Amino acid sequence: MLADRRVHTTLPTLDVERLRRWYEDVLGFVPFAERPGAVLYKTATGSLFAISRAGSASAGTTTQMAFTVDDVEAEVADLRARGVAFETYEMPETIDGIASIGPGRAAWFKDPDGNLMAVIQFHDPV
Repeated sequence: MLADRRVHTTLPTLDVERLRRWYEDVLGFVPFAERPGAVLYKTATGSLFAISRAGSASAGTTTQMAFTVDDVEAEVADLRARGVAFETYEMPETIDGIASIGPGRAAWFKDPDGNLMAVIQFHDPV
């Protein structure tokens, strides 16, 4: 059954080699597998994601991948120091890039291809 399977996010890109440089050089990921037209990365135990060649660019209008963090302010500061720009929204209102949302606090940024990411600090551990 699918409920028993590991799941991962696949982020689209028109240029895998160019985008992988950003994930590796800016965010610090190390690839664990390379496939024709795709690179896979591991995060925490059992988590992984891929960037994969696609026929069209990402719309980037909704969160495509989110990272659970212990301290959203520290993560935002670290990512900003690496050159990551954070999105500004009126709803939910972001203050210095961070918004209070129902389950916690979050901040959003886009990769160079427009894939929308989030860092989220939950009120209750998940």
